[in-house]
Amino acid sequence: MRPATGAVEARVRPPGSKSLTIRALAAASLAGGRSHLYGALQSEDTTAMIRCLRDLGIGVQAEVEPWAVDGTGAHLTPSATVLDAGESALSARLLIAMAALAHGEITIDGRGSLRRRPMGELVEAMGAWDVEARSEGTVPVTVSGRGGILGGSASVDASKSSQFATALLIVAPLAHSASELRIDGAEASRGYLDLTVAVMREFGAVVTPTITGHFVEPGGYRPADFIVEPDASAAVYPMLAAAITGGRAEIEGLALASAQPDTAVAGVLAEMGCQVSESESGFVVHGPSQRLRPYHGDLSAAPDGAVAVAVACLFADGTSDIGGLGSLRHKESDRLQALKEEIGRLGAFAQIKGDSLVIEPADLAPVVIDPHGDHRIAMAFATVGLVVDGISVSHPEVVAKTWPGFWDVLDGLGG
Repeated sequence: MRPATGAVEARVRPPGSKSLTIRALAAASLAGGRSHLYGALQSEDTTAMIRCLRDLGIGVQAEVEPWAVDGTGAHLTPSATVLDAGESALSARLLIAMAALAHGEITIDGRGSLRRRPMGELVEAMGAWDVEARSEGTVPVTVSGRGGILGGSASVDASKSSQFATALLIVAPLAHSASELRIDGAEASRGYLDLTVAVMREFGAVVTPTITGHFVEPGGYRPADFIVEPDASAAVYPMLAAAITGGRAEIEGLALASAQPDTAVAGVLAEMGCQVSESESGFVVHGPSQRLRPYHGDLSAAPDGAVAVAVACLFADGTSDIGGLGSLRHKESDRLQALKEEIGRLGAFAQIKGDSLVIEPADLAPVVIDPHGDHRIAMAFATVGLVVDGISVSHPEVVAKTWPGFWDVLDGLGG
């Protein structure tokens, strides 16, 4: 990295939301007819989902805008080969649930960090709908599909990931009867479940919140034209760049009122001393002329954005304490441990206390950042190089998982 020559002045439109793109691909695939996706994300994760959907007999055209998805009304063809979800946990979990709708056996696998990420809670929950699946707690998972699912009552432990509940919700409209899903341990991830329900409703599903989860009517999906808004989880990095350089970043195409959980990072940066305001095309983050204020709060509802906030705390004028980070242990890396190690490598101090991370700033040293195979660790710590001379990031290709053009954008920010 080359340090910025001054305060960042940038206007950035982040790529399409990964969370929305993959959810919309799943719902469109299960609808009967052609859907269109506008502004969808082209990345390693979404490419993996598309590859698997094609293996199941779904027609997906993702080479030109808008994407076209020819859904089969949940008539899925068992693949002769193992479905390779790459390193996309969301894709793998959705595909595991969708495989129950096919007639025949389907195995879902992946590579890299996905081989370590939990799947057991999802497999166990599917048993309540009479779905037979075999797994050792991670991928590979083999599902013996019977052409549908029963529906009825089911419960899922979503404390490690709300994606378990998302996968069950996505297939619930295809059940033979109404489904009542009890979701335990996902209180902090409510925003991601709200995204799932919003996508389902756009494609015609009838979903009603309950005290303990959601009630889903049978009836399937209908084709739709779906607009994918820019990714709030990607937007946090230009926001972070503005915050630590005392600069200005305008995020285009994304409203502060977006339902994406990581828009909350804008409010966190405001607490730390930034000015945040709406603009005609989105919103603006303007960093302070002096050091940021320390942050003390719970970021369990925005776990991806918490990585960027932790890096911002390196430029605060005191000790910060970020709570609610337990789910970071089950991401592409153990992000909680990765944050501690890379903060220490830079010369500052970080301590893990339960599910919290305590950060004490210090003069930062030139180092080579190890992203631990994790795109969010790479992108967050790369912004340090806008301020500190001598910062390098090993294995920069990891950003292709969700933002292949990240390095070009960062170069445009002045780094």
